[in-house]
Amino acid sequence: MKPMKTFGQVLEWADELTLEEQESLVAILQRRTRDQRRVELIQTVKEARQEFKNGRCRSASPEEIVRKTQA
Repeated sequence: MKPMKTFGQVLEWADELTLEEQESLVAILQRRTRDQRRVELIQTVKEARQEFKNGRCRSASPEEIVRKTQA
């Protein structure tokens, strides 16, 4: 099993990269982060749909949601 890298170690290693490599790293990390968020959102939507299907929640208009969040 590989030893875990600390956040600080990763930052230090990134500092050793060329500017172009750092830009590529940022782009790759942004794409991966976006993809992970998309997966999380899809899972959340699936769970919400299942809850609705099972009668554990009900639909609401945007106005109802705003009213409840401001109360």
